[in-house]
Amino acid sequence: MPTLPMSLTTLCYLEQGDSYLMMHRVKKKNDVNQDKWIGVGGHAEDYESPEDCLLREVWEETGLTLTDYRFRGIVTFSLKDAETQYMCLFTATGWEGKLNYDCVEGDLEWVRKDRIKDLKLWEGDKVFFKLLTEEVPFFSLKLYYEQDELKECVLNGEVLDWKNFLTD
Repeated sequence: MPTLPMSLTTLCYLEQGDSYLMMHRVKKKNDVNQDKWIGVGGHAEDYESPEDCLLREVWEETGLTLTDYRFRGIVTFSLKDAETQYMCLFTATGWEGKLNYDCVEGDLEWVRKDRIKDLKLWEGDKVFFKLLTEEVPFFSLKLYYEQDELKECVLNGEVLDWKNFLTD
């Protein structure tokens, strides 16, 4: 059986007061995240560590240089018949520079944390937002999707009933 390739990505939520910097993905054609709200980040280039990728991607998409950030967890995106992605999830509370809202990937907006659940998100993103809100120190989260539908969620090696988890 042939093996599928894997890739490393980063995703970061910049925190300012009671808000996260979010990107509404509306600008790229053929975007798997089309119309969804996500953080900033992207694919690691050859020889980049997760931190190298994080710093480069945040700067490219926002014009900001991170000065204080935290590695919060690793999220494995498993999609039927597609490449597995390992996403390093970060939050940041310090940066330098002026935010450039003219991002080629989507529209950047500060969104209050209590409004995020009302945005068009991937179902699995709601799980890791809850983990961030609960200040879980570090986690491993596997999200298995078929098409756009979340079929399985595994938190730290244990199958998670994410629908009940999100209503708790």
